[in-house]
Amino acid sequence: MRHLDLSYPGAERLPLVDHLHGHAIPDPYRWLEDATSAQTQQWQADQDQLWLNHATTLPDRYKLRSRVRALSGVGSVTAPVWRGDRCFVVRRSAEQEHPVLYVDDAVLLDPQQLDPTGRTTLDSWQPSPDGALLAFQLSRGGDEQSVLHVLDLATGQLVEDPIDGCRYSPVAWLPDGKSFYYVRFRQVLHHHVGRSDDTTVFATEASYGLDLSADGRWLTISAARGPANDLWLMDLTRDTPPTVVQQGVDAITVMSVSREGRLFIVTTRDAPTGRICVGDPEEPLVWHDFVPADPSAPLSSLAILDKVVLVGRTRNAVGEIAIHDLVTGRPLGEVPLPGVGSVGSLATRPEGGHQVWFSYTDSVTPSAVYVYDTHSAGTTLWSPPPGAVGVPEADSHQVDYTSADGTELRMLVVGKPGDHGPRPTILYGYGGFGQSLTPTYSAFALAWVEAGGVFVTANLRGGGERGNDWHKAGMLDQKQNVFDDYLAAAETLIAEGWTTPDQLAVCGESNGGLLVGAAITQRPELFAAAVCSAPLLDMVRYEQFGLGQAWVPEFGSAADPAQLENLLSYSPYHRVRPGVKYPATLFTVFAADTRVDPLHARKMCAALQHATDGSRLVLLRLEQDAGHASGSASKGIGLAADMLAFLAHHTGLHQ
Repeated sequence: MRHLDLSYPGAERLPLVDHLHGHAIPDPYRWLEDATSAQTQQWQADQDQLWLNHATTLPDRYKLRSRVRALSGVGSVTAPVWRGDRCFVVRRSAEQEHPVLYVDDAVLLDPQQLDPTGRTTLDSWQPSPDGALLAFQLSRGGDEQSVLHVLDLATGQLVEDPIDGCRYSPVAWLPDGKSFYYVRFRQVLHHHVGRSDDTTVFATEASYGLDLSADGRWLTISAARGPANDLWLMDLTRDTPPTVVQQGVDAITVMSVSREGRLFIVTTRDAPTGRICVGDPEEPLVWHDFVPADPSAPLSSLAILDKVVLVGRTRNAVGEIAIHDLVTGRPLGEVPLPGVGSVGSLATRPEGGHQVWFSYTDSVTPSAVYVYDTHSAGTTLWSPPPGAVGVPEADSHQVDYTSADGTELRMLVVGKPGDHGPRPTILYGYGGFGQSLTPTYSAFALAWVEAGGVFVTANLRGGGERGNDWHKAGMLDQKQNVFDDYLAAAETLIAEGWTTPDQLAVCGESNGGLLVGAAITQRPELFAAAVCSAPLLDMVRYEQFGLGQAWVPEFGSAADPAQLENLLSYSPYHRVRPGVKYPATLFTVFAADTRVDPLHARKMCAALQHATDGSRLVLLRLEQDAGHASGSASKGIGLAADMLAFLAHHTGLHQ
């Protein structure tokens, strides 16, 4: 297949057909699943060269890279973690490749110092109760295969051998700072620092969460189960089995024991947007309502102070924090916020107090950390972003629109002030796993807006913007709702004059990459260009690779006849048809991605290159030594600029 003067690499089409539950399912590019084969490696090398050849022709590539780098110069800062008088904060300045962990403003862990190649990332960390020791996890090359270390802050030395198999492991320290509970190879263990005789607490493999009460008596264990979770409570002072609090219940429930010994429960049980209950840990199955659900504002976080409880919510994708009485739960007012945007998790001192810290950001405001003081009832800036940049002027518009089945939705449209008429537009979305898209400062989006484009974030079913029911309305056999919502957003942008099909691009990552793949195979005529990053695209075989098995509750399994029927109805790889004018499409993938295997993009790229009518390019960009999660700042800037340059070129945006 040729595009103008470019020849696509040869890709053998196998006559391979799977027969599943009465369906004949062709899979001509299955050989591209094997990244180690000589045939795949040659194909990939040819694709790399094809991308590089095209990249050199993109007129605004280096200009956009310069602007993304400049706008990224704000860096980042997190809310503090307090241990006594010690304050732990993660910051990244414009000059730093990775976020750095500081304690009392002194560098504690800098991934770049640990590994000058820039391939090592700090995945997570947790200080002991007295702040004397630090459990932290590192991974290399973006593979997220975390190795756990324990550091003595006084000496700066590691106190024991590293522990592997700790991917996504929570760490719950005991009050004496000599042992902790953690997760290794998806099992819950109890570890004594300096010893290798870990005790297995839960042997059944799962994605576990852990929470330990401040007095070290009560251990809460949760196990994710699709859009729900199982939950147990252990009394560590007694040699008794854990109490089953929730199992096989279609709800998300989080539980912890407060400093004064009260059981706090946040649950979507009988409340899709979440309610707060209280009880006695001695009788963990008996709860009563403390703060009832707000049907229009899902719960996002909870903080318990000396005299009040603060409740974070998201209303119409905008953050808010309510104040409630600690004893009765009675509403007392609202925490003043810096603007209309996104509020991060609420952080308090372990011993309580009268202050809470949180991050705030919106479309034109870099993330900063604020502190609310119950004594003064005021919110003040605690830590600005490390860097300062000139943020381009932009106007934000909340645009309501209607999906195919009549569901009312909303999208955030950001553009230059005063601009009118159709403009090159990026439509961004996700729509899955209950994840909400809220207003956020983005160098990627602002560089596009500054150049004269429009950036749109669509809130879709499958996300968490309206609670657990909203998530369920976009999963399993309801997944097509997500794609219908996204396509309705595109149609609305065109109908209302924001853009045209020749100027409209779609962009998404991971589950959002699936969204893009579905959009361009279901309605290719709506779009001029697409960026499909780290995508899921072969929905018949996805569960056999990466973390796919863990996502069966979200998407379904090909082993189930009814679920296979649904998966085939939208699986982008299986919907590619010859002779169609597909949008110019760039797949971006990461060689060390252990969540979504790059094979999805390889197979889809080959299928589109074979099928497209040849008028628009289909390319694949591979990043070595990078994975699904964020890597070094320079790699992220380079990728963002390349994506923008590709979309600008193929939607007609010229600076």
